[in-house]
Amino acid sequence: MVGGAELVPRGRGVTQLPGTHLEGHGGQLVAATLGAFGVREIFTLSGGHIFSIYDGCVKAGIRIVDVRHEQTATFAAEGFAKLTRRPGVAVLTAGPGVTNGVSAVTTAHFNGSPLVVLGGRAPQARWGAGSLQEFDHVPVVASITKVARTVTSTGQIAKELHEAVTLALTPHRGPVFLDFPLDVVFASDASDVPDGVVPAGPEPDADDVSRAAALVASAERPVLVAGGDVWADGAWEALRRCVESLRVPTFVNGQGRGCLPADHELAFARTRSFLKQADVVVVVGTPLDFRLSFGSFGAAQVVHVVDHPDSRAGHVDAAVSPAGDLSTILDGMASHTGARADHEAWIAKLRDEETARREAERAELEADTDPIHPARVYGELRARLARDAVVIGDGGDFVSYAGKLIDSFEPGCWMDPGPYGCLGTGLGYAIAARVAHPDRQVVLLQGDGAIGFNGMDYDTLVRHDLPVVAIVGNNGIWGLEKHPMQAIYGYDVAADLQSGCRYDRVVEGLGGAGETVERPADLGPALDRAFAAGVPYLVNVLTDPAIAYPRTSNLA
Repeated sequence: MVGGAELVPRGRGVTQLPGTHLEGHGGQLVAATLGAFGVREIFTLSGGHIFSIYDGCVKAGIRIVDVRHEQTATFAAEGFAKLTRRPGVAVLTAGPGVTNGVSAVTTAHFNGSPLVVLGGRAPQARWGAGSLQEFDHVPVVASITKVARTVTSTGQIAKELHEAVTLALTPHRGPVFLDFPLDVVFASDASDVPDGVVPAGPEPDADDVSRAAALVASAERPVLVAGGDVWADGAWEALRRCVESLRVPTFVNGQGRGCLPADHELAFARTRSFLKQADVVVVVGTPLDFRLSFGSFGAAQVVHVVDHPDSRAGHVDAAVSPAGDLSTILDGMASHTGARADHEAWIAKLRDEETARREAERAELEADTDPIHPARVYGELRARLARDAVVIGDGGDFVSYAGKLIDSFEPGCWMDPGPYGCLGTGLGYAIAARVAHPDRQVVLLQGDGAIGFNGMDYDTLVRHDLPVVAIVGNNGIWGLEKHPMQAIYGYDVAADLQSGCRYDRVVEGLGGAGETVERPADLGPALDRAFAAGVPYLVNVLTDPAIAYPRTSNLA
């Protein structure tokens, strides 16, 4: 159980939801098709091209969450897809409505999120005559979606939308896009609305699974890294069975966080440098990108486990790369009956180092410095987080400290932008988290740069009664750029923000609440007030601009 709701890992096979026959306008056909997949909410910003979809949603009882910018709507839909492992739906008006959502669609592309973007479109009967917001969206989003097309017939809406949603949910998951001309989506027709189907991943090759298991079992120093597709595939219990059976120290990244609880005996976080000492590194459900040294781990053999053959890394010569349903692969590895090396000394070595490094963090977590050390914020926050709290990171250095210092104990409880690294995800994700989990703590961590992208959507939190605790690490600079530029050139430009800006007053002006914190001793009481407020509450923490997060990754 997580937050009162039972998490059900996805097994093989499909889930059938009932189909029906419907006569109505295009918006009703859209709503009925979405409803067949269990969609009960859309994220949007109002526009005349999509009024019929709103009418269909109202009649079908689908919640409409309207925001202040289409980027936020699309990030909210992507975040909802990530959190729930169901389709997240953004409905965007024609022209600038769609183009405003492109960064969020790209983020979903990199994250493998089942995002469904439905766009308005100028009427096809007048196409080329210069209608308001007449623009062909499809070529713009084609390279970042699994399918992008225009629906040209009212009677085809249910069929084409059903196909698109099914494709979004099919491993390897990703965003899809359909737009609907005004004279198609407002017209009426009769149509069958197909059953909603949740597809399973392909059946993995049994020999690949056996080879992977044998490599891990016979290794002297194996390590496993679990990524976001373990969560998306519903494979967290299979992950636990696998690492417990094979006795493998395990790290997590992205939305893989929490798929093995941080307090599990085989869970490690502070000792990632030991990946270079491993002789076998198993990476499950995440790309071999800059976050994982591009798949280069010293002399280690690499096993890359992916949810579809197309996700295998082309730039790494993996020892073996099982592809398919992740639960099947992990359970297959767990059932290995061949020879096994003793991994206990290796596990003990990592545990001793993990313990020492965590102990060494204590000084920063408890720092009583003025200005405030960003790590002190997390020292106070950790003591107040529930085990199933949803924590959202949207920022540079300030959020990097969170990634290091905030542990995850349940699956589906951590959200960050992912490898595309797009700032501005945070408010959309926070909206999604509160809609998906109305009874949990939702904590949004933002840098003072990130809040500038979508800050007006604190109004959305207020209007829709979505209380969120937001913490802004306010050091008055673009820290991720200022410090490196100083190191390279000896000076910096375009790297300063307004010192001490009162972002809490912005939230107050929008109907929420907040306060500014300048002293470490005031952090804890401020967080207590935020969690008790019952409204969107921003704690604006003035942090030390001289402190740069100690970064070691090669980003390119």
